Amino acid sequence: MRKKHHFKKKPSAFKKWTGKLHLWLGLGIGFLIFIISITGALYVFKDEIENFTRKDVIYHNEQNIDQKQVLPIRVLEKAVVEQVKEKYPVHWVNIPIDKKMSYLFYWYEHDPKGWNYFNEFPIYKVAYVNPYNGKVLRTHDEKNGFFQIVKMIHWSYLLKQSWGTYLVGIPVLIFIFMLISGIILWWPKNKAARKQRFSFKWQNVKGWKRKNYDLHNVLGFYASIFALIFSITGLFYAFFVVQAAIYFIFSGGKTAYPDFSSIKTKAPIEMRTEGTLDKISNTVKAKYPNSYGFSIDLGHEHIDDHEHPNFEVYVKHLSYSYHKSSSLIFDENSGELLHTHDMKDKNFGEKAVGANYDIHVGSILGLPTKIIAFIVSLICASLPVTGFMIWWGRRKKKKIKTT
Repeated sequence: MRKKHHFKKKPSAFKKWTGKLHLWLGLGIGFLIFIISITGALYVFKDEIENFTRKDVIYHNEQNIDQKQVLPIRVLEKAVVEQVKEKYPVHWVNIPIDKKMSYLFYWYEHDPKGWNYFNEFPIYKVAYVNPYNGKVLRTHDEKNGFFQIVKMIHWSYLLKQSWGTYLVGIPVLIFIFMLISGIILWWPKNKAARKQRFSFKWQNVKGWKRKNYDLHNVLGFYASIFALIFSITGLFYAFFVVQAAIYFIFSGGKTAYPDFSSIKTKAPIEMRTEGTLDKISNTVKAKYPNSYGFSIDLGHEHIDDHEHPNFEVYVKHLSYSYHKSSSLIFDENSGELLHTHDMKDKNFGEKAVGANYDIHVGSILGLPTKIIAFIVSLICASLPVTGFMIWWGRRKKKKIKTT
């Protein structure tokens, strides 16, 4: 009897062209995706590492604080300025609810004329301050710090952010297509193929090419859903249309974001005193005793001469995440509370937009989601490498055949 010959079914024209696009786009943007992914992985545990390396100044270690009062904000500011001797004005102060923690005074300037990160941001600096005596415990040059540099490579390749973010966003947009096309190419044709696609079968495999192929396909498949989420939340910062789309979808079709610019300071400037900011601070502390902390702008002029429509105080409720927050608008002259916007007041679109950063960096649920973000970022960084090696291996094989 003659043996039946099983001919391998040729791939469809759709899969053939999908494969070609996947290959050439991958070769085109692979290095950029590697940079974006590896910097994303490096940034994931920023807070945990800094909390460990700065633990001696995060807490001021002042004794008998129950019997003491913190110094007024303006008094603290003057003390900080005298000690740090910086030519730029202090921009804002972060005030923790925990009385054992230091206040953080920030210098931050944005120069719209700068063409790269180092020119665009003349200063980004923080001072850890004991609020009971005004002593500066330590300053950190955040602008040139490791994690800030990593973040800005990830954000804009250290270029001017107004167009550098687009140069990051375009490869990420292509990467989304590659993730989808990769799943199409990976998708098993039958039950037998399905068994091989979900795990590594290396018992009798010695060649590196097969192992590399499996690493690209199997790891790429398992990471694809999370990679899509991280990519889309990254596009949020590059393209306004993505921000608008996310808000539109999750708000149930609303096209206008809540606008509170009409709520403005009405009290005469004569009512503003050295204690106005303390009045505001005490109101926030009394209103949110279980929050993590809040920030107050100190009201000085800055390089970009930005105009705030109202005096807003941002309240952060969790130590590890930003998605639970409140915004309070105060009269900056009288210190009167004019408006409160809590989580319960926000529609689901606002909550989705507010959670975007935490989803993107993996901090939305704390350490578990950070670990996922770290692993997925490493896998995304590996995909251009393993993909290139697949192409290179096939290229060498073709050359051998033609000789």
